[in-house]
Amino acid sequence: MEKGQKDVTIHISSGSIIKVIVISLLFVLMFVLRDLLLVVIAAVVVASAIGPVTKWFVAHKIPRLPSVMFIYFSIALLVTGAFYFLIIPLINESSGFFSSLPKYINESSISIQQSSFIKSTPVFEKISSGVSLDSFALRATEILQSFSGGLWNTVSIVFGGLISFILIIILSFYLSVQDDGVGKFLKIISPRKYEDYIIDLWKRAEIKIGLWMQGQLILAIIISVLVYLGLSLLGVKHALLLAVLAGLFELIPLFGPILAAVPAVLVSFVDGGLTFALIIAGFYLIIQQFENQLIYPLVVKKVVGLSPIVVILALVAGAQLGGFLGLLLSVPIAAVLMEFVSDLEHDKNPKVE
Repeated sequence: MEKGQKDVTIHISSGSIIKVIVISLLFVLMFVLRDLLLVVIAAVVVASAIGPVTKWFVAHKIPRLPSVMFIYFSIALLVTGAFYFLIIPLINESSGFFSSLPKYINESSISIQQSSFIKSTPVFEKISSGVSLDSFALRATEILQSFSGGLWNTVSIVFGGLISFILIIILSFYLSVQDDGVGKFLKIISPRKYEDYIIDLWKRAEIKIGLWMQGQLILAIIISVLVYLGLSLLGVKHALLLAVLAGLFELIPLFGPILAAVPAVLVSFVDGGLTFALIIAGFYLIIQQFENQLIYPLVVKKVVGLSPIVVILALVAGAQLGGFLGLLLSVPIAAVLMEFVSDLEHDKNPKVE
């Protein structure tokens, strides 16, 4: 042994081994019961989301139970109206778009291949010759048809079954009618030693979730309305679908507006030629500049929410693990995890023995 070196002895106690086994079994159990776990998390998120509105009613001398009932009734009316007056037309328009998508691709591919500039550029020639979205269009049409079976069928698909949806409503209602129901529930399921930290962690994550949702929702609505009005005035087909896509793509930083413009430019190119496509591309460019210079600073200038990269990764992981319900809950779960990681970095979390 060289001089200066010391022997390092690693001692693993039986208690540490037992803790590792218990934690591993806990993760396995959570994976097996992930559907039930998603229902519970969804109920907590819903109760937390309507919490500020409930507090406003209570502050104005309206009893808590009637306030919660009124909120749930209003949400039910809003969702029902949105489904029949927005979702159904959107599904019908989306079905028409995806059924016509192969035609758009083929016609634009032929036009591109006939261009002398594209022919002289091998990269574009390979891209145009390799585009085939028949299978994608067929799959998208099948998904849309599953949503067109009615409100309850759509609810069943989104929430993983009608029973899951009913459980979410019952649990969230039970948590909402209690004063600080979410906090009491977290105390029940948390170890006594860490219950204060867990409640504080959720409260901080709840604020971050609210700020993020507020900014993204306002931004998506403004962009969707502007795009819909502009495309409708310019006579572009599928304006409603393209406007909704523009709002959804606001989740993707930098590249979102570009991705949202691609289908609109493609449709306008096939229907109106190159000049019309350039006009639509210019319209999307104006919208993007208007958003960057005015809308975004006004809407989210003081919002310290989640990192866009974290949001994208969370949405993809949530969709893979939990379907539509996992997709809806991915951002709240990511917010909690990011707060916990931040506490680990600043050594604020309780010591785990």
